Amino acid sequence: RGMNAKCCRHIVNVGWFFVFFVRGCMNYMFPASYAWGNFSVLAVGIWAIVQRDSLDAITMFLFGLLLTAVTDIIHISLFYPSNKDLTDLKRFSVGMVIFSFLLKPVSCYLVYQMCRERGGD
Repeated sequence: RGMNAKCCRHIVNVGWFFVFFVRGCMNYMFPASYAWGNFSVLAVGIWAIVQRDSLDAITMFLFGLLLTAVTDIIHISLFYPSNKDLTDLKRFSVGMVIFSFLLKPVSCYLVYQMCRERGGD
């Protein structure tokens, strides 16, 4: 029962990351580096789900989330459109990117807890 709850928590964590990441990429407003960086972290998150006992997978996912949080700040600050160029679709995409960024600390905390449960320091 305990292992299934931990796995479900991780699947939900990766799931919301996927949903907000894809919605943020909907408009092609951010450069390809935003999509590739987050897609790579998503792939490592799926690897961490599949390899339930791997400390390396969950640690790489944690550091990837931390790195993409920093790059999200850079992307948002550099590529945020001006008010005259903001359509409803762009506003929605930027909102999803910002919401994903705001939820990353929660995700990092949950992944850190899983890292500790798998034997990390």
